[in-house]
Amino acid sequence: MIKKFFITTIIAISFYTETSAQFKFPFQNPNLTINERVSDLISRMTLEEKVSQMIYNAPAIERLEIPEYNWWNECLHGVARNGLATVFPQAIGLAAMWDIDLMYRIGVAISDEARAKHNIALSQGKRGIYQGLTFWSPNINIFRDPRWGRGMETYGEDPYLTGQLAIQFIKGLQGNDPRYLKLVATAKHFAVHSGPEPERHSFEVSVSDYDLWETYLPAFKMSVIDAKVEAIMCAYNSLYGNACCSNDPLLNIILRKEWGFKGHVVSDCWAIADIWQHHKQAKDAAEASAKAVKAGTDLNCGVSFKHLVKAVNDGLIREEELSIPLQRLFEDRIKLGMFDPPEMVPYSSYNRKQLDTQENKKLALEAAYKSLVLLKNENNILPLKKDINTLAVIGPNANDEEVLYGNYNGYPSDPVTPLEGLKRKFPDKNIIYEPGCSIAENIYSFNFIPSNCLFTDNDKIQNGLIGEYFDNLDFNGEPLFSRVDKEIHFNWGDGSPLENSNQFSVRWSGYLVPEKSGKYALGASGLDGFQITFEDSILVKFETTHGAHKVYKLIELNAGQLYNIKLEFKGSNRYSFIQLLWTNVDENIEERALEAVRKSDVAILFMGLSPRLEGEEMDVKVDGFRGGDRLNIDLPKSQENLLKKIYEIGKPVILVLLNGSALSINWADQNIPAILESWYGGQAAGTAIADALFGDYNPGGRLPITFYKSVDQIPPFIDYSMKERTYRYFTQEPLYPFGYGLSYTSFQYLNPSLNQSSISDGESAILSVDVKNIGKVDGEEVIQLYIRGRGVDNNSAIKTLKGFQRVHIKAGEAKNIKFEINKAMLEEFKEGKGFAADPGVYQIMIGSSSRDEDLNIVDVVLN
Repeated sequence: MIKKFFITTIIAISFYTETSAQFKFPFQNPNLTINERVSDLISRMTLEEKVSQMIYNAPAIERLEIPEYNWWNECLHGVARNGLATVFPQAIGLAAMWDIDLMYRIGVAISDEARAKHNIALSQGKRGIYQGLTFWSPNINIFRDPRWGRGMETYGEDPYLTGQLAIQFIKGLQGNDPRYLKLVATAKHFAVHSGPEPERHSFEVSVSDYDLWETYLPAFKMSVIDAKVEAIMCAYNSLYGNACCSNDPLLNIILRKEWGFKGHVVSDCWAIADIWQHHKQAKDAAEASAKAVKAGTDLNCGVSFKHLVKAVNDGLIREEELSIPLQRLFEDRIKLGMFDPPEMVPYSSYNRKQLDTQENKKLALEAAYKSLVLLKNENNILPLKKDINTLAVIGPNANDEEVLYGNYNGYPSDPVTPLEGLKRKFPDKNIIYEPGCSIAENIYSFNFIPSNCLFTDNDKIQNGLIGEYFDNLDFNGEPLFSRVDKEIHFNWGDGSPLENSNQFSVRWSGYLVPEKSGKYALGASGLDGFQITFEDSILVKFETTHGAHKVYKLIELNAGQLYNIKLEFKGSNRYSFIQLLWTNVDENIEERALEAVRKSDVAILFMGLSPRLEGEEMDVKVDGFRGGDRLNIDLPKSQENLLKKIYEIGKPVILVLLNGSALSINWADQNIPAILESWYGGQAAGTAIADALFGDYNPGGRLPITFYKSVDQIPPFIDYSMKERTYRYFTQEPLYPFGYGLSYTSFQYLNPSLNQSSISDGESAILSVDVKNIGKVDGEEVIQLYIRGRGVDNNSAIKTLKGFQRVHIKAGEAKNIKFEINKAMLEEFKEGKGFAADPGVYQIMIGSSSRDEDLNIVDVVLN
């Protein structure tokens, strides 16, 4: 297959060499070098045209036959915000797999779907946001503090684990073709960025050189040097008094000169405006833009760079200086094959056959399995016996599809919530579901409004709403057709309810008749725009291009009363879905949950957090939360109270967490016999959870973050010093340590040894250990290798992860595991010296978690 591709490429290049006269401009000739092509193109552009191409939504230059291009796309854990896509576990869940091979395969699957979506969009003449080939993923910031709302987007708290996972993800995205990039991956946010979210546009960070080089930069360095990442996104915050997107030492000296980065740098969105508006490091947009370009930022997500024309005219920057970022930007577009004949680009044939494949569904399930972390299993209560007759499924996260996704997500064809997973696994079992409580104050779990509460007219004869379907976005003219829709929860993907048009709008109208009186949260979820008119007044209105959200208002409704309702929806040019939702917030849902538990043999509680509580710069007005961040790390009070009341009933209780960051579940750890961490597990989370709870899968994931007992154990959120943060510098006892996770079996570490007791510069020793499964079921063990540090009192890490392997071991089987030990693994950053390792004795620690009692020690001497 590879040979055939090379032959085809050579023939294609030869053909276009012989017929180069057909090209209007030399830059269109694929036989020229990339440098020759880009230089020719830039030489033909006016100043205004040059500036226009340095903004994320670059317009077409028709006279040069340059099509428009929107650089903004996302694929954090699947192609995001562009309709049908395989949704893998949120990034923090991917980190919990501790599996670099699986990370690579996930990257490949995502890039397959991304290329397919791009090709489909081109075939339809679409070149808008979320339809290009430059993806602003992965987020490799260090999750230094569990209060950070965006921590779920990262690979956890450890620089080495983050870097190793990022390398494989980036390689999977960018492909291995010798001529063309499959996608452009973007490592973000460079650098030293991890909240607080409300202050991110003006925050100033100053950390020690030790923390900078030991914690905040290593994953970026690995992404550049080992993964050859093609793009870097600079952060909002200021570092050492200089905004990251105009920080010359950061972008030019460290990134380009020291690490040899060759790709382009894109600003975080509207970060250039922050330079003058919030950091106050420039007087206006023109000066801020000139400073950013001079420092090494090539592309502006935002609009500030349009002022570069003024900056040139005012002498703040020379026009020829714009050639440097333009060179980098157009190099990437050429590497992506955007100016070459499709038959030369191996990915141009990708189509709908690459979307939502059975292989990708299996991969999402494998990832959901491997991300599960068993935190507690007292008296081996798990796995549960399958002969249970009645099962109570309780909790606000039991049947909330949104909680599967986290953020920056696509939309799968068959999402499986925990409740749905259990129902599919046991279709004949008596499963009683009750949410029991809200996720947090005023954060509700919603349901579709059932057809028996909807009527086409006031005689209440026919259930449903009358849907009028228009072939335009503005409800103009007569509807193309009308019909009665029983319930309003439609998912058209990138298609349409119309046969010949993706441009459509729908108006549903009729009457809502509740069966019970009380206070309701009434609203909808959809993309891109919708409006609900209730009793002739606008109830909610929503419009965005960046993803769907639930929008609702609280209203009082009386049982049996007719309420006039109208829902107007505008189809998206990328993805169309709409849901009419409600929930009765006055009902005694807690008592119903307690009664369900009393009737059951076992209660499974699905609790945790929600992407409506934690995330990016959010408007959340809930006790314990602020702007997407958390003020404490406890389980929300509504859930903690319900958990305690259910425990008092005396039935066996299993707690399953769905969340994106650590929770201080101290009471649960002391009282609940079994706790399973499932993160935001993606489209297959419900299937994976059900199989794990009943023994058809043996959990083997490990924590990529420390679970603290309280925020009182860690420094203030705004303190970026690493002292008392993460397993490397934390001197107290955590609730659950980094690298921790249980199994339904047990593993024993035998005969750890080195093939030589000392090494010199340039030499390596081989560490060998036998890992035996001494239990009765097959399982997977994550073998972790740490180097003992000097300790925080000596301005050094306590220990540092330097290697890991996830290995499947059958019951009774032993496997010999090997790690190479060299001088580079022993090095750490030392003020005034950089990275160095002094001669002496070093402790190599190998075992099942970062906890000392889980580690075996072998000494090695560095000569």
